[in-house]
Amino acid sequence: MGLKHGGDRVAEALHAHGVPFIFTLCGGHISPILSAAKARGIRIVDVRDEVTAVFAADAVARLTGLPGVAAVTAGPGITNTITALKNAQLAQSPVVLIGGAAPTALQGRGALQDIDQRPLVQPHVKRFIKIRRVRDLVPAVEEAFSLSRAGVPGPVFIECPVDLLYDEASIRQWYADASGKGSSAQERLLRWYLGRHVQRMFEGSQDAQPVHPRTVEVPEAGSPSEQAVRVALAKAERPLMVVGSQAVACAAGAAQVAEAVTRLGIPVYLSGMARGLLGASHPVQMRHKRREALREADCVLLAGVPCDFRLDYGRHVRRSAKLVAINRSRKDARLNRRPDIAAIGDPGDFLRSLAEGSGEPRWGDWTLQLRGRDDTREREIDDEARAEGEFVNPLAFLRALDRELDDSALLVADGGDFVATASYVLHARTPLSWLDPGAFGTLGVGAGFALGAALVRAKDQPWVIFGDGACGWALSEFDTFVRHRIPVIAVVGNDAGWTQIAREQVKMLHDDVATVLARTDYHKVVEGFGAVGIVVKHMREVPDAIARAKEAARSGKPVLINVWLDKTAFREGSLSM
Repeated sequence: MGLKHGGDRVAEALHAHGVPFIFTLCGGHISPILSAAKARGIRIVDVRDEVTAVFAADAVARLTGLPGVAAVTAGPGITNTITALKNAQLAQSPVVLIGGAAPTALQGRGALQDIDQRPLVQPHVKRFIKIRRVRDLVPAVEEAFSLSRAGVPGPVFIECPVDLLYDEASIRQWYADASGKGSSAQERLLRWYLGRHVQRMFEGSQDAQPVHPRTVEVPEAGSPSEQAVRVALAKAERPLMVVGSQAVACAAGAAQVAEAVTRLGIPVYLSGMARGLLGASHPVQMRHKRREALREADCVLLAGVPCDFRLDYGRHVRRSAKLVAINRSRKDARLNRRPDIAAIGDPGDFLRSLAEGSGEPRWGDWTLQLRGRDDTREREIDDEARAEGEFVNPLAFLRALDRELDDSALLVADGGDFVATASYVLHARTPLSWLDPGAFGTLGVGAGFALGAALVRAKDQPWVIFGDGACGWALSEFDTFVRHRIPVIAVVGNDAGWTQIAREQVKMLHDDVATVLARTDYHKVVEGFGAVGIVVKHMREVPDAIARAKEAARSGKPVLINVWLDKTAFREGSLSM
């Protein structure tokens, strides 16, 4: 296929890198890229908010280990993506965002949607690549795809001015018209300047530019740190592992990481994208009382998990324990607490290597102790789930939902109290089947994550667990789901409030200001977009609602189940700082 303009070059480079989807919201600054990509068989998935496009690209990146791609127009199109870019950066997702920009000669002169985009974007990406010549478009894509995956993965931004994307003849004519035909010295100087500017823009653009996707090497920790960990484990009586998203950054190797964790036989807690790594249940996987287990362990392996607020900045691990940090990032490995052993490399590869030649696990009594504690907590949850009220007990609902989830269920978590409750009850069935925001704790990820996940894993059933606050960001994207036939099933835990905030705020400040919502008919809202809406107000309605939702999804329709919840004290004292 010929290269008629700069948009063709970008699309050709994306095609050569195997990009299956571009998530976007249309804009004249990027139209040539979208048109050329469509012509090459890349699916263009248009959404209702640019932030959704980047969240969708993030989901693609997490589930494949390859860069997800979004393209947005200049100015407000780019500013709308900032939250999703920062979320991808903190979640270490290899996203490539292509942004439009005003014409090169008009930047800083008040052109439409013209702002200095670098200061806004650069803090949230691994690199901001600013293009000034057509011949630099292809190398920029190659660099972005390589850099986004190298070392600690993360987002990369490519700024493509609109006059580099349309065909040369049209741009030359546009600049000729802009320079006028006057004979004054000032007008002649303007024509000379613009003529030279255009010549530089297109210089070398006629030369052949084959695309060369670059090989990205996975960082390895090395044998000295591995041997040190083996020695530490040989001395340990109560070892414990916490495995996080970074351990499955190489998504294709997730099954091998699961085998390694099983072979090591160390009791393990899974977090982030590692949820589901060992299936719905596993002898060494623990789900409850992690804080107590960490305080009792004498050797703790953090595989892709920093000592941030989720581990109370390292204070959950007792000082006398041997602490091992396995991480691609030196900074994260040493965050808030210096480890006894720092293995700087890919955690998944490290665990696979560590498991090779490992002997029979010898921590049976310790594992049984933790398992007994887990079982006790499960019985407590069952007891709390039996409590009846005016509407639906959230624990009872989530227990019922968990029983109905198929092995193909792909769970997306977007919300506060209801979603955090779900994390205790719902069991991810397979590796890479749980997506949550990550360390940034962003609300509003649900629609984008579900969109990207549904396209990557077309045979799986995406479920989104929404709080009623969080679902407000997603409702307009049901239009996207309907137009693109994305059979998402959304479950909204509707307790008419921002409950995670209200619970502690009211207790501490005796004021519910700004935390009160209404029992809104979210199911009717999505019906307006052409989706299926279902309301549930009592537990007896739950089985039929889930069955109806699954049947509608099988026919290609998106669904929203609006579940009216009773408030509970299940997560009292859960405020994080």
